[in-house]
Formats: sequence, structure tokens, C-alpha cells
Amino acid sequence: MDLTTHYMGFRLSNPIIIGSCGYTYSLKDIQTLVENGASAIVLKSIFEEEIVWEMESHMAQMQRPMPLYPEIYDYFDASTLEDSVTKYLNLISLTKKSIEVPIIASINCVSIKEWIPFSKRIESAGADALELNIFTMPSDLNRTCEDNEKIYFEIIQSVLSEVSIPVAVKLSYYFSNLASIVKRISETGVKGIVLFNRFFEPDFDLDSLIVVPTNVLSSPSDIGKTLRWISILSERVKCDLCASTGIHDGKGVIKQILAGAKAVQIASVIYRKGPKVVAEMLSEIKQWMEEKEFHSLDDFRGRLSQSRSLNPAVYERAQFMRYFSEKF
Repeated sequence: MDLTTHYMGFRLSNPIIIGSCGYTYSLKDIQTLVENGASAIVLKSIFEEEIVWEMESHMAQMQRPMPLYPEIYDYFDASTLEDSVTKYLNLISLTKKSIEVPIIASINCVSIKEWIPFSKRIESAGADALELNIFTMPSDLNRTCEDNEKIYFEIIQSVLSEVSIPVAVKLSYYFSNLASIVKRISETGVKGIVLFNRFFEPDFDLDSLIVVPTNVLSSPSDIGKTLRWISILSERVKCDLCASTGIHDGKGVIKQILAGAKAVQIASVIYRKGPKVVAEMLSEIKQWMEEKEFHSLDDFRGRLSQSRSLNPAVYERAQFMRYFSEKF
């Protein structure tokens, strides 16, 4: 069975990429994941705030004003911040020396500020590609959809002007016209779009009366949202699509390839089952392909996408009227 695929200009041995997570911040864990079959690694994201902190720290030493992000102290202490950027660049260099699969750096960003030139330092450190995890929460009552969307394009164009390595963008589904925004982003020159990133979700602790996180890890039931949008956008955008969220077994990978994805990213399932799950997923894919007599991923990629569907309405809201009108 030929599991090779092409994503962002790379020829990958299979479609399973390890998404940004705690496992991709350790060379030892990365090596274990690759030994189990991971075809590429997205390093744990460095946050825009961390980069700006380092830059502004240097400015402060030069007697310049230092307008820090106040909220950064809620997540990092000063000693961690001091060398987080250096550690990240060293991780890229060290991983590239030890690992043969593509290494994709990741920046979690929300604005176009002084951090943009840092993308060049990532390239110089040896990263094969860069993934921009962009998210602007649409919660400002005084900002329009156009205001929010403008930030995405400003970030993308600024980074593309800094680096020559392939750039991917990881998006959320918080857009008034998701299909249109993905199409427009695909036309900027990025090589890949990842659907979707995962966010902090709040819950309330009724004993301590504080806000706490919930649903930190994805579950198999989360696959539907990604599956729908990969299916709708497949063969309609000008860059590769990568599916993320809700992929917990080989069947999940197969479904996303059927939808039209070039690759998938997994993370939560590794926390649940460990790195060996990658090998298990690959074995499951091969077994299914053998049963269906498919010899390569291209034999069935996009077969169930909306553009090839005999019933494209299956991906639209109208189908809910049919199902919810029936009793279960």
C-alpha cells in the first residue's frame, strides 16, 4: 500500500502529521513519534507574546519604553520568558539535526506587531516550514467582520515577505463566510491551510467560583465539523488542505482523505494512547485500503468531497430538516 502524500511541497511517507502539542516540545518525544511513523512534526507553538516580550526586554535594556502584554504574566514567569525564544530556536536546530521528516515551526498569533521579523529567525534556525496559528476572537462589539479578517491577511502577507520557506495557516471556524475566507487566504501564496485549531473553552467551578478549562482534548465526535469543511473546500482552493481535530484512529484519517485532505494533524489521541497510536492508525489505514483494493491515497482522495458528490446538499443545512423531522 502506497501511503505517500504531498503537503506544502513536501513528499510525506504518509498523511499523519503530529500537530502542535506538548509532545512536540521534546526531542525525545519527537523521535519516538517519528519511530512510530509520524511523517512530519509541527513543533509546539511559541506565542506572539513570548516573542514580543523578548524583543521589548532588549529594548528596555537600551533605555527604551517597554509596553509589555500585561496578561503574559498570567501564563509565564520571568525566568521562563527570559529564554523561551532561545529554547525554541535551539529546539528547531537540534530537531533538524536529529530528525529526517519535515519540521514545521508554529507561531500562535493574534496581531501584526513587532514579532513578525522573528519568522526569519525561525527560518534561519532550520525549520522546513512555518505554521501560523491565527485567531482573533470575534468578541469586540465595536469591530466589524472586515476589521477582524483584515488582521489575518496583514499577518500572512507580512510573514510571506519575511521568509522563503513554505507557510501554512491554521484557522478557526469563527467566520461569517468561512468558505470565502479560506479561498481568499489560499490565494495569498500560503502552501497549506489547516482546519481547525482548538481553543480554550471555559467552565465554572461551582465550589471555588472561578473559571476553569474544559474539553481540553478533542474527542472522536468532533470530527464532523472538520469533515464537512474539508469536503466542501476540497478542489476549490489554491493550496493544500490539512484536517485537524477529532481524528482519533485510522478510520478518521481515511474519512479526511475521502473528503479531500492532503494530510491530517493529530494531538489529543497521543495524550490518550501514547505515540504508539500512530503506528496503529497506519496499520488500520493499510488494512482498509487492502480490503477496498486501493493501492494509493490518490485512488480514493476526495471521492466523497462535495465537488464530486451526486448529492452535494448532504453537506448543507437542508439535510438537518430531513433528519430532525424523523423520530430517533
